[in-house]
Amino acid sequence: MIKILHLSDIHMGSGFSHGRINPATGLNTRLEDFINTLSICIDRALEDNVDLVIFGGDAFPDATPPPYVQEAFASQFRRLVDGNIPTVLLVGNHDQHSQGLGGASLCIYRTLGVRGFVVGDTVTTHRIQTRSGKVQVITLPWLTRSTLMTRQETESLSLAEVNQLLTERLQLVLESEIRRLDPQVPTVLLAHLMADNASLGAERFLAVGKGFTLPLSLLTRPCFDYVALGHVHRHQNLNKSNDPPVIYPGSIERVDFSEEKEDKGYVLIELEKGQANWEFCPLPVRTFRTIEVDISKADDPQAAILKAIAKHDIQDAVIRLIYKLRSEQLDLIDNSSLHDALSSAHTYTIHPELLSQLARPRIPELTASSSIDPMEALKTYLSNREDLKDIAASMVEAAQRLLADDVEVWLEGAGRD
Repeated sequence: MIKILHLSDIHMGSGFSHGRINPATGLNTRLEDFINTLSICIDRALEDNVDLVIFGGDAFPDATPPPYVQEAFASQFRRLVDGNIPTVLLVGNHDQHSQGLGGASLCIYRTLGVRGFVVGDTVTTHRIQTRSGKVQVITLPWLTRSTLMTRQETESLSLAEVNQLLTERLQLVLESEIRRLDPQVPTVLLAHLMADNASLGAERFLAVGKGFTLPLSLLTRPCFDYVALGHVHRHQNLNKSNDPPVIYPGSIERVDFSEEKEDKGYVLIELEKGQANWEFCPLPVRTFRTIEVDISKADDPQAAILKAIAKHDIQDAVIRLIYKLRSEQLDLIDNSSLHDALSSAHTYTIHPELLSQLARPRIPELTASSSIDPMEALKTYLSNREDLKDIAASMVEAAQRLLADDVEVWLEGAGRD
């Protein structure tokens, strides 16, 4: 039995706007939060004497993190080197320079020859000897269109056709790796990707024109005993049959308010050929909380806001206060009292919204928490705008051309290597 710890999407150095400077260390408190949660993951790996740690990609917010952020990341993973625990670091989209051109931030660990560290920046199979036996790890880093095809091959195709062709190309590459597997050795597919049935948040919008969606059928192969994913920040198992488990552990910290209701953590796996037992381990991360109140009809709007704040435990939390009011109520709000009421929060922001700016009712399908495709979002918006119905079709057509042009321009830039 091989024990594995699977974590992903650390994004160390994210969300500084939600923190403050710790005068004792000089560091942003949100960086300290990320260091603390990563430290808990490493602690567990050492305490449980795991055989292997696999990281699913996106170490930092971008490929050029400040030196002190790189040092914080490296100092935690160095503990695995000292504990003789092999580690696989997969390259995610945020780890790549210029969408894959110019290498990746994590490649420094290979250049330095860090003992026991494997960097997964290509589709290949790594055969790793652990204390409890051998394991095969196929690494599938974040792939862009230019990785598998040229601009000339895609210039006459629709986005859906490009996606289909990319999937077929990748399937051939994976088949080549699968044919070389030892059928007696347990196998892990470690991939940074967007699966077609994943519950998504902001990742869907961030990847428009830059990545592609893969079908679950490509991942649920009998030769894989466990499929370890990265990229989506919400923990989930995509394969309900659990044969094999297809797991996003999610990110280890909340990046912003879009993740305020998500549990954060990592996954522990007991792996043998033909079977993988896994457990999601939640992390004690900082609370993000939105307090939203409509005071437009309140007799005492100030009291209504303070009452709404008092209903919540805001101690050491990151708070976003949103209150809706009429313009004539602005002079009735004492901002100093609101600051006093929120003073026990870790950090907070206050967002007054005038009803004159909210004249149109919100469309439920287009809330911040929805995961609707951008084109579908436009169509939904237009279907609710009677005043635009005469030009709705031309607007949709123009948007489709813009997306297609964005892909072509992006591919042209990617092809300059």
